Amino acid sequence: MPRWNNWSGRHVARPSDHVFIRSIDDAAGLVKQISSSGQTLRVAGAGHSHSPLVPTDGVIVDTSGLAGVISTDASSQRAWVWSGSRIFALGRPLHDQGLALFNQGDIDQQAIAGAISTGTHGTGHTLKNVSSAVTGLQLITADGTQVVCSDKTEPDLFQAARLSLGAVGLITQVQLQLRSAYKLKENGFERVFDDLTPDLETLCTNHRHFEFFWHPQNDIAVAKVIDETDEDPSYPLAQEGRRCGWNYEVLPNHRPHKHTEMEYSVPRANGPECLRDIRDLIRKRFPTMRWPVEYRTVAADDLMLSMASNRATVTISVHQGIDEPDEPYFRACEEVFKHHLGRPHWGKVNYLSGADFAALYPAWEQWWTLRDRVDPDGVFLNEWLRGIRPD
Repeated sequence: MPRWNNWSGRHVARPSDHVFIRSIDDAAGLVKQISSSGQTLRVAGAGHSHSPLVPTDGVIVDTSGLAGVISTDASSQRAWVWSGSRIFALGRPLHDQGLALFNQGDIDQQAIAGAISTGTHGTGHTLKNVSSAVTGLQLITADGTQVVCSDKTEPDLFQAARLSLGAVGLITQVQLQLRSAYKLKENGFERVFDDLTPDLETLCTNHRHFEFFWHPQNDIAVAKVIDETDEDPSYPLAQEGRRCGWNYEVLPNHRPHKHTEMEYSVPRANGPECLRDIRDLIRKRFPTMRWPVEYRTVAADDLMLSMASNRATVTISVHQGIDEPDEPYFRACEEVFKHHLGRPHWGKVNYLSGADFAALYPAWEQWWTLRDRVDPDGVFLNEWLRGIRPD
């Protein structure tokens, strides 16, 4: 029997089949076959999610064969890309056309469809998540039909699919709104926690990007600011915190250490107090914690299931090594995040119920109604999604 596991190894599945697809027709035929046989399927991107979005005893589909830039339009600054494209593989081809993503996350290993399906984001108080840049999608619905949707064509389907949890259809192509290629300069610094926190709002507001990792064992925050620059790139690229280069060279970082992660998005005004409460929790109840706490900002958007939907946001992430127990720590942190009106990252650990999500997202029932319209039999659902589905 096939075996699948995510990047960290914490989520393992024994699907009935693990299928690699190479074309749209192949994808459509596979979905139709699975649907007619009463099976279910989940699409696995790069496996970087820490939540149980992929595991299933049905079929797991590998879309890494659908990769690369399909076309670019310089006048509209848009591009169509294959859904299985890893984000790191889009940077240079787009750059060669004079184009760039507005923003991207700290990790660039994800498949673009997986990134938009989970609301993946970078940092920057004026910058939205990756899903917000989606202007069109081609997907295979549960009956094997190929559909292209946008805000003008099949707009309801588009609203549900551009942050879909992989539950609306099998995405084959993504159209992205881009911008002109740009250069960034990064500067890093360290400060004791109590010296940094009074300047949080200024640092967040005065720079295109600001983020930091607070380290519990020495109470030091390792921070960095990144801003656009006209300076020439400096090669070879320096280590993180001292780089100057093109956007796709400076924004991502190498994160080889296997871990599992919980991240919550809280209203921006709540960010500093929530961070202090997490710090107090760690110092009182988890004093041996070695893994740092990450702090970032994200602009508000209008996506139905976005963690930043209709509110400027601070994201706070806690981590644990894969060789150590994480549930007691994460559950304790989750209570703090919930107190501060947090919404969990769809690709990271949480322990919420469907009722919890309904309370966090005003459009929760509407999203499920739109989803169920194109997949009434739950072909694209797994056990976890069925567990949070409204009754």
